[in-house]
Amino acid sequence: MSHPAHLHLDCPSGISGDMFTAALLDLGVPLTLLQESIQNLNLPEKVSLQKERAIRGGLSGTRFLVQETAHPHPHHHEHHHHGRSWTDIRDLLKKSNLLPAVRDSALAMFLRVAEAEAKLHGVPIETVHFHEVGAVDSIVDLVCAAVGIHYLKLENITASVPVDGTGSIQCAHGTFPLPAPATAEILRGIPIRQLDVPHELTTPTGAAILAHFVKKFGSIDSFAADKIGYGLGTRELPSRPNVLRAFLGTPSTTPSSSHDSIVEIRTHLDDITGEHLAHAIDRLMADGALDAAALPLLMKKGRPGYLLTVLAEPADAEKLATIVLRETTAFGVRFERVERRTLRRKEKTVNTPYGPIRVKLGYLNDALVQIHPEDADCRKSATAAGISYSEVSASARSLAR
Repeated sequence: MSHPAHLHLDCPSGISGDMFTAALLDLGVPLTLLQESIQNLNLPEKVSLQKERAIRGGLSGTRFLVQETAHPHPHHHEHHHHGRSWTDIRDLLKKSNLLPAVRDSALAMFLRVAEAEAKLHGVPIETVHFHEVGAVDSIVDLVCAAVGIHYLKLENITASVPVDGTGSIQCAHGTFPLPAPATAEILRGIPIRQLDVPHELTTPTGAAILAHFVKKFGSIDSFAADKIGYGLGTRELPSRPNVLRAFLGTPSTTPSSSHDSIVEIRTHLDDITGEHLAHAIDRLMADGALDAAALPLLMKKGRPGYLLTVLAEPADAEKLATIVLRETTAFGVRFERVERRTLRRKEKTVNTPYGPIRVKLGYLNDALVQIHPEDADCRKSATAAGISYSEVSASARSLAR
């Protein structure tokens, strides 16, 4: 592929390393390239890779199979084999003959898993011992994922919000509720939904791929797909096809608007002064809130109060909630994940008769629907020219249009 491409992953049944690699194979990544890359790892085990066509939920796609010659039956990501330590895998990758970009991506994904395991078990990262993810098939899955992404020259990868099932899973350390502890830790800060399906749908290897490569989670937006790959999972699920869809194509250069998922933090305050609340809002904005505002409320027993609402990126929600609890009189906060649609934004400077004014422009499709001159620039120019703020603002709006 001559130009960098965009990959969007649709994960209605979750994601695992083998499903992701299968989807890349379905998009045209050569199996021989993956086989050569695994040979360059110099694994002590003899490994052969296979692909096959199959059906899941009525959809045709590709399955990716990893076979050890000592164990002639194909095995999959949920089987438990002997593990390796983080240092074993790190040394294996560093000594390999993989391309540097591929090696570094694989190392970064395994590091995410190692950091999750170290935190979960309260041990130094150097002593982390992988079980499921240290097995040969998981090593192959993550290395092949890095190889395929490099082959397709993917610079931008987005994905739908990942999903997992309900119930429990048997891990090396015992029985745990889904999402599996390592998966939940790797996806910390990333939205995830649970479905009423009694199976693990997103595995630690799938989570590591998402956490390392995906830049944005949410619905597909203004995207032209040249190819669609279908990577099949192991199971037949009763309520949905066990398929990962991979859209390979080009995003629109002029999207009509942007959709994303944010967190809304709310609390009621009934014994706080306006000055105290203003200070808290300033702190929240300085620490990364997308917006923060307060509305007057009539609370129980006729007491006046405020509704404080803070908009946050998912990764910043906990930090900002902590600031609310520390900097206001709140005893608790409520979280809600909401979908946000924003205009496509552009900024430029216009040269008015009163000096340069920065202007924010908002577009819906190709139509200019919002013009907002920068407040600080309008104040400064109005004062210097001895005219009203509204004259400067009107001039900037007219020139921007």
